[in-house]
Amino acid sequence: MTQKELLIIIPAYNEEKNIIKVLEQLEKQEIPSIADILVIDDASTDHTGRIVREKQYELVTHIYNLGYGSALQSGYKYAARRNYKYVIQMDADGQHDACNIPAIYKELLGKGADTEKADIVLGSRFMKESSNFQVSLLKKAAYAMFRYLIRQVTGRTVADPTTGLQGLGREAFLYYSKYNHFDDKYPDANMLMQMLLLGYRVKEIPAAMHTRESGHSMHSGLKPGWYMLRMLFDMLAIVFRIKILRLDIVPKVYKDSYEKVKTQ
Repeated sequence: MTQKELLIIIPAYNEEKNIIKVLEQLEKQEIPSIADILVIDDASTDHTGRIVREKQYELVTHIYNLGYGSALQSGYKYAARRNYKYVIQMDADGQHDACNIPAIYKELLGKGADTEKADIVLGSRFMKESSNFQVSLLKKAAYAMFRYLIRQVTGRTVADPTTGLQGLGREAFLYYSKYNHFDDKYPDANMLMQMLLLGYRVKEIPAAMHTRESGHSMHSGLKPGWYMLRMLFDMLAIVFRIKILRLDIVPKVYKDSYEKVKTQ
């Protein structure tokens, strides 16, 4: 079978009740005709891996549970080594509707409204045209804080700074695939701020999303409180590292835009 230029990355941990629905929805939307599909099984203790193998999609299995960020980075490394041009990442819990994939892919190709290629495309839950998506008051407070920090530091207003539905061009996922360039636990608003400061072109488009029907979110229980604090400190550390210490290596192709950001 001929390799496509687009790879769909789906990190999964104990998602046997959801992963089959996600894969079937991708098939219903005819996504396998435009993209290859890779599931990263982060050491699930249920039948997640078996279901993917039975559906005959590509599978990477972690021997130990390494976390959401590490699962994504395994996908980036896979895409880099196999010379994919584009990656779209989506969750295995059924929240990200497969109908969003063609729209994100279109923006990565530069065939959107402004015809400019994006390095990173965010599928947003909270734009005016997005489907209705309910979140808790604690999460609303966290998102508001992240939006404020990103706007103050980068000048960009981002409606959904923690969306896991994202498209990445090759330069972006190559950068993420390298050591110490990606958060191995909670890669959310912190990574978005990092990439904006480094001059990557980020677009945001409305997306259709659903609430989880089965299983447990990694942000369930008291975890949102810890997540919020950790993300705050991570974002401050990124500002210190990039704007003050200037330690990160900037990709040559983005040097001009990065210099512009530094002078703001």
